[in-house]
Amino acid sequence: MEMEFQLLDVETLDLVDGILPLMDFYPNDPHIKPEFNQNTVEVCSKICGSIDELGAHMRALLRNLQNTCKQLDMLLCSAGTHPFGERLALITPMPRYRQLEKSAGYVGHNQITFATHVHLGMTSGDEATSLMHELKALLPLLIAVSASSPFWRGFDTGFAAYRHRILAATRSYGIPPSFDTWDDFSNFFETTSRAGVFSTINDIHWDIRPRPHLGTLEIRVMDAQPSVTLALTLAGFLRALVTYLRTTPQTRRPPLFPHALHWWIEKHNHFQASKQGLDAKYIHDIRGTLVPMRELCQHVMQATKPIADELRQESYFDELQDHIDHGPSYVHQRKVYEKTGSFKAIAKHLIAELETDLNGIN
Repeated sequence: MEMEFQLLDVETLDLVDGILPLMDFYPNDPHIKPEFNQNTVEVCSKICGSIDELGAHMRALLRNLQNTCKQLDMLLCSAGTHPFGERLALITPMPRYRQLEKSAGYVGHNQITFATHVHLGMTSGDEATSLMHELKALLPLLIAVSASSPFWRGFDTGFAAYRHRILAATRSYGIPPSFDTWDDFSNFFETTSRAGVFSTINDIHWDIRPRPHLGTLEIRVMDAQPSVTLALTLAGFLRALVTYLRTTPQTRRPPLFPHALHWWIEKHNHFQASKQGLDAKYIHDIRGTLVPMRELCQHVMQATKPIADELRQESYFDELQDHIDHGPSYVHQRKVYEKTGSFKAIAKHLIAELETDLNGIN
């Protein structure tokens, strides 16, 4: 798992370009890394065999990072966007990021978003392309349950996950194309590489992408989560979901389980989830049947829960159900603003949520 965190000034709670002094403390650490923007730090886990192992490792990393940030008068915060920051981002002065800055132009400086990425091990390239195709229909559900970016530059955007609208301005974000086989994907990548579109796999920023050098499929669609517990809940759900897709043919899946649709309908479902979150309506079939997102979540969770039980992830499914019942982060951020009328209060709320999660669990 990779979690991108906002670096905030301890006084103003605005984003601060603090990655360079922070990395002086972690010059060779493979788990604490800079990102494209200097106001971001990325925390990457080791390879883990269970969600419990993943949680223990991420919490240990983050407690250490949290203490280091405080030494530098910075605080860690986690959400898909910062609620009120207005400055354009400074780009981290690394060769790859400098090259991306040249190709992205203004868009790169405006791309101030934060995400949770989950890698799942694959048995083959063909399995990776097959699962990437099947997961496309589930992207709206993942957007809805992870949505944490309703505010942007001091405005309520009217979106649950506005991060996706910011990223839509760039050339290689969003729903991936489908490939029948790994050879098809390889041919696509070779063509685009020869044309100078992509230099490496890292230049492809789809919502799901294969990572052949790691042997994983990377699910990138989810907003940054305000706590490690919520990020682990989503990771556990994804692990159970992918196992279900591997082991359950489409003919044995329940009628309302999402399946591939026309590309424009998939795009519409994606947009609606980013706009309305769990209140979205999902176009389910070629007849135009609309299914409430909350109902869709229940159908998918009911189908995958036996897998979660086999993986000993029952507690994470209970956490996910509670998360759906009480609302993702976008719901709670809006409640804070309705109560206080203060964007700074939202930042304080998010900082406290992360600190409570890290320091309240031994």
